[in-house]
Amino acid sequence: MKAIVLLSQGVHPVSGKSCLPRPEAQAARLAAGLDPLPTGLHAGPGQEAVREALGRGLAHLTHLAMEDGADPVPALVAALAAAAPDLVLAGPRGQGGADTGLVPYALAHALGWPLVADLVALEPGTEPGTLKIEQALPKGARRRIVVRLPAVVTVHPGAPAPLPFAFGRARAGGMIRRAVATPPPAPIEGLMEKSYRKRPKVMGQAGGTAAERLAAVTGGGAGTGRVLVNPAPGEAAREIIAFLRGIGVLKARA
Repeated sequence: MKAIVLLSQGVHPVSGKSCLPRPEAQAARLAAGLDPLPTGLHAGPGQEAVREALGRGLAHLTHLAMEDGADPVPALVAALAAAAPDLVLAGPRGQGGADTGLVPYALAHALGWPLVADLVALEPGTEPGTLKIEQALPKGARRRIVVRLPAVVTVHPGAPAPLPFAFGRARAGGMIRRAVATPPPAPIEGLMEKSYRKRPKVMGQAGGTAAERLAAVTGGGAGTGRVLVNPAPGEAAREIIAFLRGIGVLKARA
């Protein structure tokens, strides 16, 4: 079975240095269990962090060099169509800060392949051309499904831990670099730029005082009462009653 792992150059949340996201290292371990020579595929300007995947189970990498900020989907679709893998594994999303996690879905849509999210385990199916997948569900539940290949899967953080980093294997692994021409993004028609307009306040917005929340629900104005510091019980009670009458919760005396 031919398996390809999609790789991204993430950013460590503490140090800020480039790193390989953990789910992608977990995907490399799963791919190594299916393919004796699993491949990594990365599209982006740099490749320093993704080289770590060679020491996590991958045999070689393909780097599609492109400008920073360019859309990687067309280049990845062309590379996957040419390689014709049986399985493409990816993380749920990148680790760069503004990643949406939509790349695997865009690839599956462009290639016309099924996509299975939140994979935690897999093995070859009993029928040729199929794969048994264990999928993570909310509240710790699991679901076993059979998918027909080729397919795209995203790896859940609950999948088996990455393989220990092997420096010798990382040195022995090969990398192919291909320059990809990325056309400028097409202009979006119908896009208008407007000045910022403050949105109306949501009723019952959290974070305000109890009086503000009550006034938002009842339609009364906030801040109509007096501020009392250490009042006598009788005075505090009279002020509360006056405030409730003022916002319409209690009826005024006839």
